Amino acid sequence: MKLLLDFFPIVLFFAAFKVWGIYVATGVAIAATIAQIAWLKYSTGRIEPMQWLSLGIIVLFGGATILAHDETFIKWKPTVLYWLMGGALAVGLLVFRKNLLKSLMGAQLELPEAAWRTMNWSWVAFFAVMGVLNLWVAFHFDTNTWVNFKLFGGLGLMALFVVGQALYLSRYMKDTKEAGARDS
Repeated sequence: MKLLLDFFPIVLFFAAFKVWGIYVATGVAIAATIAQIAWLKYSTGRIEPMQWLSLGIIVLFGGATILAHDETFIKWKPTVLYWLMGGALAVGLLVFRKNLLKSLMGAQLELPEAAWRTMNWSWVAFFAVMGVLNLWVAFHFDTNTWVNFKLFGGLGLMALFVVGQALYLSRYMKDTKEAGARDS
């Protein structure tokens, strides 16, 4: 359910773009993100920092797109979000000596420190590459191609990356299960 809610604004942006164009789609994305945050606040009472960040970025870049009537701003939005997320992971580790992925997922996964570090840096690299790839598609292809890439390419690459992470982590999960079986 949470995953569907996370993709709700992207899917509505895509649908609105196909029917009404980039400016209406941008307004729809802003409204959908606000509705998403309102629903989360109502249903769970909690909004995660990344959700607030995403809301701020869509309002800022989407608002600039609508006010200036210039689609360049909305095309930069995914890159800025990717780079801020990757930057947060890198700064967390380099400056604060804190693995933010471990902080978020440590209760669900028991991994050696080296695996947490590898996972953190792989996400940093993924976000950096996705930011560059978004800009490349946005400024080397037409807007229709960029919107298609944003939905299908971005989500597809994210799914492939998550599968790769799962395969990487699976070797540690087996060790954890075997250790738990020996202790029983």
